[in-house]
Amino acid sequence: MNRRRRKKLSGRLVDAVLVGDPVRVRALLRSGAPAETADAAGTTPLYQAAVNGDAGLVRSLLAAGARPDTESGIGSEGTPLCGAACWGYAEAVRALLEHGADPNLAEDHGTGWTPLDWAVHGGHGETADLLTAAGAVPRR
Repeated sequence: MNRRRRKKLSGRLVDAVLVGDPVRVRALLRSGAPAETADAAGTTPLYQAAVNGDAGLVRSLLAAGARPDTESGIGSEGTPLCGAACWGYAEAVRALLEHGADPNLAEDHGTGWTPLDWAVHGGHGETADLLTAAGAVPRR
């Protein structure tokens, strides 16, 4: 696939995830849109699904090859697990953890908050419990 087509499909995939359209997401993945990709702003489809709390799309993208710890954006976003934990989306957190997301990985290339930091700061007890059960440890 040439670079121009890949870029076009990547943007369409992020857009389909943004609006929560699983039929379109599956069609784009079948058409060759890479699950491990980003749009022009650096947003990955997996991060977009996670921050929207769409566990079904999170699972679909992970099954299609998206890596659970890929950081999204250019300084303004973060990891999918941090995005889901920030909003307390327990099912999206569970899906990411089931696919090997690191519960202690800090965003901003290791200098920012961890998923547990986000969950605790947001008052999301169930999410914090899931992360702790997966091995997340509080930072001091």
